Amino acid sequence: MTRKTYLTTLAVVYAVLWVAAAIAPLYRADWLIENILVLVGVAVLVLTAKAFPLSRISYTTLFVFMCLHTVGSHYTYAEVPYETFAQNRLGFSINDLFGWERNNFDRFVHFCYGLLLAYPIREVFLRIVAVRGFWGYFLPLDFTMSTSMLYELIEWGAANVVGGDLGMAYLGTQGDVWDAHKDMALASLGGLIAMTVTACINVIYQRDFAREWADSLRIRDREPLGEVALAKLRGKTAAP
Repeated sequence: MTRKTYLTTLAVVYAVLWVAAAIAPLYRADWLIENILVLVGVAVLVLTAKAFPLSRISYTTLFVFMCLHTVGSHYTYAEVPYETFAQNRLGFSINDLFGWERNNFDRFVHFCYGLLLAYPIREVFLRIVAVRGFWGYFLPLDFTMSTSMLYELIEWGAANVVGGDLGMAYLGTQGDVWDAHKDMALASLGGLIAMTVTACINVIYQRDFAREWADSLRIRDREPLGEVALAKLRGKTAAP
């Protein structure tokens, strides 16, 4: 399958899923809020497809994550009926299997946020910022963690603005006061796993892995910044 055919297939499958999920969602207002970031993300991917095409791996991980989000936005994350599906179609209880007492679809998707988006973020850092070695793994993880935190703040702000049952449906805390903390922790864990797996693959196949890692931690400028750099900008010599 050619690259164009593969990416077209992903786009068509996602479009079909999105349209199907847009028909009679459980809470229309919540669905609209959940899909604001989706529309922004899709627009960015489409507009950058020619100038900055990503790898098939990156597009695939983004596709899987967006499919999960689409399902979550249709039902709201707290009410995705995975338990009913497992019992009726697979013959066992997922909650009983893992000892869960709540609907954990939201926690699963937060974990997948780190697991599935860390690699595309790494690809952007490597190809635009040209980071190497340690920073090629740390910065994608750091970005994943910080955007997970930012999303929790956006979620909190949006819930405060809309208020009422809609705000609570959007938050989906299910009575857990530590919900946001656990979501961020799971996203961080997913990103850590993704970068660890990527590093292990590179250790095996990249001959200069150790040298590149060491070189990325080498000090390139021994002079401090801050007041020293400011003094240079102002044409003065800073005091030692």
